[in-house]
Amino acid sequence: MLKNKKILLGITGGISVYKMCTVVRLLKKAGADVRVLMTPAATQFVTPLTFSTLSQREVVTSLWPEAKEATTRASVEHVNLALWGDIMLVAPATANTIAKIAHGAADDVVSSTILALRCPLLIAPAMDVDMYLNDATQENLRVLRERGHHILPPVEGELASGLVGPGRLPEPEVVAAFVESILEKTPLDLRGKKILVTAGPTHEPIDPVRFIGNRSSGKMGFAIANAAAQRGADVTLIAGPVTLGTPHHVSRIDVETAEQMHAAVKQHAKKCDAVIMSAAVADYTPKKTAANKIKKGANGAGLSLELGSTSDILKELGAHKNGTVLVGFALETQDELKNAKAKLQSKNLDFVVLNSPRVEGAAFGSDTNVVTIISKGGAVEKLPRLSKFDVAVEILNRVAKLL
Repeated sequence: MLKNKKILLGITGGISVYKMCTVVRLLKKAGADVRVLMTPAATQFVTPLTFSTLSQREVVTSLWPEAKEATTRASVEHVNLALWGDIMLVAPATANTIAKIAHGAADDVVSSTILALRCPLLIAPAMDVDMYLNDATQENLRVLRERGHHILPPVEGELASGLVGPGRLPEPEVVAAFVESILEKTPLDLRGKKILVTAGPTHEPIDPVRFIGNRSSGKMGFAIANAAAQRGADVTLIAGPVTLGTPHHVSRIDVETAEQMHAAVKQHAKKCDAVIMSAAVADYTPKKTAANKIKKGANGAGLSLELGSTSDILKELGAHKNGTVLVGFALETQDELKNAKAKLQSKNLDFVVLNSPRVEGAAFGSDTNVVTIISKGGAVEKLPRLSKFDVAVEILNRVAKLL
């Protein structure tokens, strides 16, 4: 996977910079072309000359050119590098650099290049234990994960301070393998393809303050949108009411109700090569929505709601596919396989992804999922517990073959 790949390596100022010398050697030995970018702090630990020798490339340490360089070229060097790379790794990633990436600061060549980046971004945090476990750092890492960036967690052990805990940069072989694994999961086989993904729940209003909803977090759909974008697809994400950040290079449309979801899908699906319907769209909605908050009845009187069926978006898409690859999800709590197969047939899907919230590792809001993929041809593939990004990779592998 590394042969002829263009790898950007952003090195920031931590004691484990010395490990990156071996990482560069491993990447080069595997046939990769490596461009090293260093923050001023990183150069205090290992000189740029060392990385230039190992990478056989000039090391970029500043946004500002030397007098002998062509100013017009150097002034956009961070953009040129961002367009050049197939993947970018930031390692060791300090707490300061992680904060910059999370909040869009761009005051050095590493952070500026990341803002212009179009390829997958990998981040390997390394710092003292209390800095790593600090709420601010953990929140920044959460934000970066939601945007679809890949985090290689630090390992536990004795740190430069003498303290023991998580914060050590993994060994060079692990770092290099991490780069290779992400490249393997993000081939550009969907470049030029338009993919529509739906995600999250819908909220069906009862009155101005209450609604009928479900427990969907939207994480699975957002992972699919992120993985598709990293494979080069032009991705439109139609999201119900969720609290997730938008993945990098994904066009997002927010909706609230099943009716709004239906209208948005109807508008955009006809332009797409594939539609992946992972949203948990409500099956029923109140026939009447009260104009004002419904007050609690006297003497404990109950409240009756009359519900009507919502539009069957998936069935409508299946009836007018016109060559579009159509994928549905089936969340079941009984007769799982039977119900999923029935959905596959009745909605005219290319394949359906079955999961149950009762299975360990597949609960609402979880970062992992356990799914079974059932194809139109009858094949049933049960996957082990995987991260939702890896489940998305499996789904898109099958979509890519159908396309």
